[in-house]
Formats: sequence, C-alpha cells, structure tokens
Amino acid sequence: MAWAEAALEELGLAQIWVRRGGPPGDREATVARVVDAPENATPPAASPNVDAEALEVDTAAPREASDAREASDVRDAREVGEVGEVPDAAPSALRAPRTESEPALEDDYGWFDAPLPADTAPRVDTVPLVDARDAAPSIAELDWDTLAARVADCTRCRLCEKRTNTVFGVGDRHADWMLIGEAPGENEDKQGEPFVGQAGKLLDNMLQALSLKRGENVYIANVIKCRPPGNRNPEPDEVARCSPYLQRQVALVKPKLIVALGRFAAQTLLNSDSSIASMRGRVHEYEGVPVVVSYHPAYLLRSLQDKSKAWADLCLARDTFREAASRGAAGSAAAGSEVAGSEVAGSEAAGSDASDPPDDAARR
Repeated sequence: MAWAEAALEELGLAQIWVRRGGPPGDREATVARVVDAPENATPPAASPNVDAEALEVDTAAPREASDAREASDVRDAREVGEVGEVPDAAPSALRAPRTESEPALEDDYGWFDAPLPADTAPRVDTVPLVDARDAAPSIAELDWDTLAARVADCTRCRLCEKRTNTVFGVGDRHADWMLIGEAPGENEDKQGEPFVGQAGKLLDNMLQALSLKRGENVYIANVIKCRPPGNRNPEPDEVARCSPYLQRQVALVKPKLIVALGRFAAQTLLNSDSSIASMRGRVHEYEGVPVVVSYHPAYLLRSLQDKSKAWADLCLARDTFREAASRGAAGSAAAGSEVAGSEVAGSEAAGSDASDPPDDAARR
C-alpha cells in the first residue's frame, strides 16, 4: 500500500492531521509532521491542553466544498420552513415560479390605470342625448295625418294600457259646426269612432232636426281619445294630457260654432269648474269661437225629461250660428266694398294723371 499512499501524496490527497481551532502555524506544522512521518507512523498524540476529539482527518478538497454547499442549502431550507414564506431578501432560486393560473399582482397592471400623455389620449366627441319626444314636432305643429298617427300611438297616460282603439274624430275637416263630447264608451272603443250605438243614433236625430248630418259640415270629436275603464269619469291628469290633441283639432277645423256635450267637455273647453246647469243657456267663447253647452246624448237616454232642455240648447246653437254667419257675411261685404272703393279711387287718380299734360309738354 506504500505506492498508493505515495500516489495520493503526489496528488496532494494524502491524509492530513488538522487541529480544529488551532492557529495557522500549528496546522502547517502538523501537516509537515504527517507528511514527513514514516509509513508505519501513528498519528501524533494530542497535546495535554487539547482534547482528543478536536482532531479529525481532513478529506479531499472537492468533497469539503460539496459538504459545505449541502449544509448551506439545508440551513436555508430550515430557515424558510420556520418563517413560512420566503423573505424579500431570499435568493431567487428559493422562490417558487408563478404559474399561469395564479392571479397577477396589482403592480403588474399599474400601467393600465396610468393617464395617457396629452398628445396620445384618444379624443371622444360627446353627443348630447336627445329624447325622441323632444326631437319630434310639438302637437301644435302637426297636420291632420300626423296628428291622427300621433293619437294612435299615444302613451301619454295610463288609459292606453286597456284601450282597444283610439277614437280620433270623424266628419268634415272644414266644417262650420264642431261637436265635442267627453270620452269614448264601450262601442266607441270597439269601432274607433265617436258617438256610435244608441247615443250616436240620438245625436244623429238631433242633428237632423237642425237640417244637419254627420260628415256634412259637421265634425265630431272627444276630449279623451281612449276609453276610461268601466266608463268612469276621466281623471284630471288624463284630461290635461289629452286636451292638446283636441286643441289642435279645433285649430285645424276652424269652426264657426262649437257645441260642448257634457260636463267634462264644457269644463275642459271653458277651463271652468262650474256645473253644466250653470253653463247652459248662454253663449261662451273658446279661442274666439262661440261655444254652446248642452247635455251628453248618453245622459239624455237615461234622463228623458231633459230632452226638452237639450232641444232648447240646440236652438240657441242654431241662432248663434246664424248670427255669426250674418256677421261674417256683413264683414265680407264691407271688406269687398272697401276694396271696390279703393279700386275706383285708384282708377280715377290714374285718369286724372293721364289727362293732365306733363310739365315739359306744357312748356312746349
């Protein structure tokens, strides 16, 4: 075995006795004694002041380095286990890599909320929102066809929820007489026409007594365009939301006389809370048009004793219409005479100018 020890010594791998904790000088002296010792030499005895366990055999340098690294890794692993998590100063090798399933930290998206530079910020043109009802023309600007379509699609009050048909109006759109009722009943809601059924037949007989006929120089409409449930009285808010349609109808027809049939029709047109009994028997006015108040035909069917009063109202309406027509004819005649007189005066002035010679002709 001498040759093996010689080879290890030649390679610097021979066994070396080292005193743990000793000064560098003692270690070198011990190494020198071991190297120079004979083959059968025994390890040096420990000095009296050094414990025997303080001496150990030093192995090869590569093994020493490996043991040191393993001890360091074990020590670091113990520290991690005691703390429970890797501190910020821990080596990156001990940190577990983040998988795709783990949520990203808030700092990862810090750039997303950062404001863009002024030159790169996108420009958004703000367009003001406009309500479709505000964009549409007002009721006072509508013609007949547009007004009828607006009424058919009306949802201004809750009466639209249970209606079958809207009741716009019927008759001559250029009539001299305009009859206005309160609200549609069951038959009117089914047919979409005002004053049908028994009440409508009674109204036709009343018109016939005045030498009038439905659809000929007569236009019939209602204040409310939808039937109230159970034929109840219209609510004030329902009247207020529906009355602009009636106002536009009156403006388009331009009648010479209006007959208000029923309390709600009279109160709406005259903007009054008076009873129908107090409003009957005299002539009122709405937008410059004479108004006569009478009972509703449906009421007359239940109160036959008041038919005579209704006939008196119709006679008052006929007389009022005749007076209005006569005033209109007189006004037309007066306007025509004034126009004719101005034309005659103009022709005479033109004749006198033609008979008089010009100044330069007189001088010649």
